[in-house]
Amino acid sequence: MDARAIIAALRRGETIEPDALTWFARGLADYSVSDAQAGAFAMAVCLQGLGQDGRAALTLAMQASGKTLSWDVDGPVLDKHSTGGVGDCVSLVLAPALAACGAYVPMISGRGLGHTGGTLDKMESISGVSTSVDEAQFKRIVDQAGCAIVSASADIAPADKRLYAVRDVTATVESLDLITASILSKKLAAGLDGLVLDVKVGSGAFMKSADEARALAQALVQTANLAGCPTTALITNMNAPLAPALGNALEVAEVMKVLRGSERGPLYELTLALGAQLLFSGGVFTSEDAAREALSNVIVSGAAAERFGKMIVAMGGPLGFVDNPQRYLPEAPVIREVTSVEGGYVSAIDGEALGLVVVALGGGRQVESDLIDPAVGVSDVVPLGAFIVKGQPLARIHAARDGQADRAAKAIRRAITLASNPPAKQDLVHEVIS
Repeated sequence: MDARAIIAALRRGETIEPDALTWFARGLADYSVSDAQAGAFAMAVCLQGLGQDGRAALTLAMQASGKTLSWDVDGPVLDKHSTGGVGDCVSLVLAPALAACGAYVPMISGRGLGHTGGTLDKMESISGVSTSVDEAQFKRIVDQAGCAIVSASADIAPADKRLYAVRDVTATVESLDLITASILSKKLAAGLDGLVLDVKVGSGAFMKSADEARALAQALVQTANLAGCPTTALITNMNAPLAPALGNALEVAEVMKVLRGSERGPLYELTLALGAQLLFSGGVFTSEDAAREALSNVIVSGAAAERFGKMIVAMGGPLGFVDNPQRYLPEAPVIREVTSVEGGYVSAIDGEALGLVVVALGGGRQVESDLIDPAVGVSDVVPLGAFIVKGQPLARIHAARDGQADRAAKAIRRAITLASNPPAKQDLVHEVIS
């Protein structure tokens, strides 16, 4: 086996045998494959693809590059994953809600990728929280709180950890094969009884068309089920931010509004849709309607917020976070409204452009070594379909410096389109793939 030969064969569009992909995954894990070779491999896969069999082989090879967890608990071990969007903080609501319904949720998550925010970066915007835990800590947190949102340890799919960082800075994020292998290698290694996937489509997603999203959903579901993990995917709308805020601490604040019962928007609705599918398919409830009602009840009653608070404390965070979240979230020094220069209906929102605004403010990474500023971002984004008068705020910028805020304001105005007529109503969930 030779990295250069494998990359060259990929570049020529040849079929790569499973043994070669297993060898390459091990090389990623033990660093016998260089960063340059990892980047070239990612680009070759992005351009030529691996095909169905190659995709499955790479997924299993990356899973096998580390260890697989096992669980001794009195309920189903369930999880959810999103393919990435903007203002998408469902995981932080759904994990404790599932736990409050009797499931156990060992959620191995990722950091920001491209224009999308990372669940781990959001968690770590809370004072004191660390998502880097060893296996014993991981299991202890899940046992205590019913859920844990953590980074993959060094021995969980280490090949993916290498390739994930490379993809973020080499414009190879959108590859269907690499997305599938990245998501499922970690999820399969977590030892799950069931998985639900939120496959985003639209301006703020990696997949811009329904056909692309459907192809990804089918690839994920097929690969996961063949590997023995019962999996369903929902194709969901990402033509507007899911929450009205983008940025790590700002999104956590929106999560707490839902968990404390003061917000019932798209973030809440998608949490129920994904959770009901997962609890029903996992056998916890006999129907999706019963599962949806249970999820709503644990949010309204505060039981989900209680689970979230237990998880935060177990991960090093403050005891009083749920009662007073703003006290433990950072605030940017420059906060500025972006006002509209004209009137009309919000007919389109370029979610990717808004995500890149957050990255430029310092809320995402442009190279692997970049440090995240958890306080920056964009909040109070107007919803799709809203009627705006001239001079009305379109959003609020949270920046570290005035110059950054100036540039962000121009980009936000370009990203939000106004028209004389309202846009057609769009469903939150487009399709279910099972």
